[in-house]
Amino acid sequence: MRKYYISSFLDSFEIYMINGNSLSTIQQDDFDSVVLRLASPEKIESWSHGEVTEPETINYRTQRSEKDGLFDERIFGPENDYECYCGKYRGIRYKGVTCEKCGVEITRTIVRRQRMGHIDLATVVSHVWFMRGVPSRMALVLGAKISDLEKVIYFSGHIIMDVDEDQRERLREDLEKEFEMKQQQIEDEDKREELEDTFSETKKQLKNIHEGQIIDDTDFDTFEERFGSMFESGIGAEAIYQIFRNIDLKELIEKLEKRYQETGSKGKKKKIRKRLSLLRSMREAEVRPEWMFLKTLPVLPPSLRPMVSLEGGRHATSDVNDLYRRVINRNNRLKKLQEINAPHVILRNEKRILQEAVDALLDNSIRRRGTYSSGSSNQRPLKSLADNLKGKQGLFRRNLLGKRVDYSGRSVIIVGADLELDQCGIPKHMALELFRPFVVQRLLEEEHAYNISGGNKLIDEQAEVVWDMLEDAIEDKYVLLNRAPTLHRLGIQAFKPVLIEGRAIQIHPLVCPAFNADFDGDQMAVHVPLSKEAQYEAREIMAADTNLRKPGTGEHIMATGHDIALGCYWMTKIVDDKDGEGKVFESPNAAINAFDYDEVDFRARVKVMTTETQKYEDLDNVFETSVGRLLFNSVLPSDFPYINDRVDTSKLGEINEKLIKEYEKDTAVDVLDDIKDFGFKYATYAGVTWGLDEIQIPEEKDDILQQAEAEADEVKEHYQEGLLSEEERDREIIEIWHEAKSDIEQKVPEALDQNGSVYDMWHSGARGSLTQLTTMAGIKGLIVDNEGETLDFPVTTNTTEGHTPIEYFVSTHGSRKGLTDTALQTAKAGYLTRRLFDVSQDIIVTEEDCGTDKSITITEKNLGGIVVPLSKNIRGRYLGDTVYDEDGDVIYRRNDYLSDTDAQDIEDRGIESVEVRSPLTCETLRGVCK
Repeated sequence: MRKYYISSFLDSFEIYMINGNSLSTIQQDDFDSVVLRLASPEKIESWSHGEVTEPETINYRTQRSEKDGLFDERIFGPENDYECYCGKYRGIRYKGVTCEKCGVEITRTIVRRQRMGHIDLATVVSHVWFMRGVPSRMALVLGAKISDLEKVIYFSGHIIMDVDEDQRERLREDLEKEFEMKQQQIEDEDKREELEDTFSETKKQLKNIHEGQIIDDTDFDTFEERFGSMFESGIGAEAIYQIFRNIDLKELIEKLEKRYQETGSKGKKKKIRKRLSLLRSMREAEVRPEWMFLKTLPVLPPSLRPMVSLEGGRHATSDVNDLYRRVINRNNRLKKLQEINAPHVILRNEKRILQEAVDALLDNSIRRRGTYSSGSSNQRPLKSLADNLKGKQGLFRRNLLGKRVDYSGRSVIIVGADLELDQCGIPKHMALELFRPFVVQRLLEEEHAYNISGGNKLIDEQAEVVWDMLEDAIEDKYVLLNRAPTLHRLGIQAFKPVLIEGRAIQIHPLVCPAFNADFDGDQMAVHVPLSKEAQYEAREIMAADTNLRKPGTGEHIMATGHDIALGCYWMTKIVDDKDGEGKVFESPNAAINAFDYDEVDFRARVKVMTTETQKYEDLDNVFETSVGRLLFNSVLPSDFPYINDRVDTSKLGEINEKLIKEYEKDTAVDVLDDIKDFGFKYATYAGVTWGLDEIQIPEEKDDILQQAEAEADEVKEHYQEGLLSEEERDREIIEIWHEAKSDIEQKVPEALDQNGSVYDMWHSGARGSLTQLTTMAGIKGLIVDNEGETLDFPVTTNTTEGHTPIEYFVSTHGSRKGLTDTALQTAKAGYLTRRLFDVSQDIIVTEEDCGTDKSITITEKNLGGIVVPLSKNIRGRYLGDTVYDEDGDVIYRRNDYLSDTDAQDIEDRGIESVEVRSPLTCETLRGVCK
């Protein structure tokens, strides 16, 4: 089996030469697997084309790279194709030649994206990922705490590397002799006890000295003075590196396995298991522990950390270049100090700041958590190599997985009320760019142009013929519209483009809920599926008129609310004392004709005789209705039962559900479009508006408030008398004010004009809620602060009356909490979705039936007072067990599919719970069963 190894040093995302092949040229059939592993020092050196010794980048006078610097052409390749630095060799005929004067190989400039350099470090440094990652791999190998490990690496602690047992025994004997001698000399009892304590403590310290023990720098001098002859110690990354070099993995694993068998503590066993797991993995992968340290630091190819010239002689550079410069400067300084044998204190400090410079280069965000990260002159933290890889703006998610797409556009959306459900309005200038290749093709076919450049020229000049060709090009084509964030499948849908003037994209108002779109400045992206197969999928699977239901719940997702609901409600509401009230008509058409001749108002109560059509078969021969209701029902199919009721948002939802369930797709779509037109037309006709004087404050409000204040005062008295705790007092006061607000809330609708605009908007479900009305006409009530605690200070005024300054100030708590919660919950929900995708992306249907007998129980749910019926929870599921009726007869068998009708039938029979199949109980080994 052929394996390609990508050494897992931080820079390993770049293309390396492996077995003579560049990863960019390797085809899918060329390998069986990819293995990620730690890079050895020899492997890092094999990547390099030369050592970088100078921190300079480019010469600001010549604008060419500096010798031995971060952009040196000798190391990384020529800046111009087939041209050396000095200009002696130019042209492809010298390919492969190395200039004897400047040392640059004659080749293509693209090698500056592939060739790496290296920095020989003056001392060993640890890799921050393996030291600070969770769990810390270095700490696991060493068997120490990460805090102790950091003390050693950052020169604030010493580690014992070797212990001389013979010397320990001699020191113990000398200690006992010294104790006996001093004990004879001291006669004071207190001093004797003090001596005994000191002796036992020192003896304990001597006994506990072991390899790997870490001692704080502050205590080390005293410790070394007492016991320095029996151990060797080290400090810094070099000390840990030396310990790791001396580790025999096989021997250490055997030692830990033996200790695991001997220990009885669960906590100790868990720690040993973690260490064993890491050490066994390292042994199997043939990785040495000391490879977690760096003696040679790879330098990223220069084209991946570019430097560009700006106006005025300034340069913009990648943060990585600054971080590399810091490493090189500190490394060079350390080398000079080592050459002149500088004092240990100075050398230690230089080694520490070199370690910190390398940490900042590799991963500036996790370096020394809680301390300031390496930043630029304006204190902005610099983006390290890891920062360039991770997160939404990193290399993988932004550049490799997220692409900029050709044949796409973006614009603000506006409502297209005249569009059909599967249409969208595309500005013609945008469409011309989106469909440019198709327009050029049509121009060539019609011989308006004789080559592609001629066709493009006509398009650029926007010749008259171009628009005709564009009309032909978009015929029967679909485009995809997408609104970010795309949280579910319906965030991208396909539409037929309709050319429009202007610069905004028009969308059908009914599809807004699927995109969670509104018309307050939202933007949408448009994409053109190019191939025939993509166009087929867009038309048959992704078109808006084929996606009338939510994939998650099966409910309809058409937006018959807001203006549409208001227009339908206003038209189907019967109002007393209107013109023509009480009249009787021989047929629905006669009533509508009377309305046309102004003989009857369309909201007047009238009586109408039924006809023999299917629509009226459930009604009496003469039924009471209004012309408005007759007009609304004329929009519905002829066999749709007559709706003799006020049509609000919930009623429209039922109508939509019935249309989608019981009628052909084309019929349902046409009727939904007609309902939309009807609602818009009569919402406009109604001219619904409202003023502040329509908000009537309930007369009972003052009485309710006085009673609540009296009850609250009584509770406070009980608290002062010691009859209630502080917690009980707060709870009872909150309950009193909640109850008072609830009483006022019930009175608010009664105070409104039943035929007024505010009542119509609220009652139809078009806009507003009872809570909002209560805030405007009742009381604002209790406020929740930033911590989520309810304050016992009620706001007893409303926005109509106006708040006092203290009430307004208290109210701002809720506003701030609302805004912060919105931001935090959005991020939390997005992260949860991402994690769900990560764990479920490889779960695919791999077999017909796994044959499991396990299932889950579904019952009617009560979510915070909202009842979700059983039928809604089980429709579209497969039964996990047979369902019996009251007589014990089988009505549905295991593995039967439950349609909407079947689910409703089970609920109507009074069955309270049902067993259904679920992916959670599937026993398929890989993926799930169908």
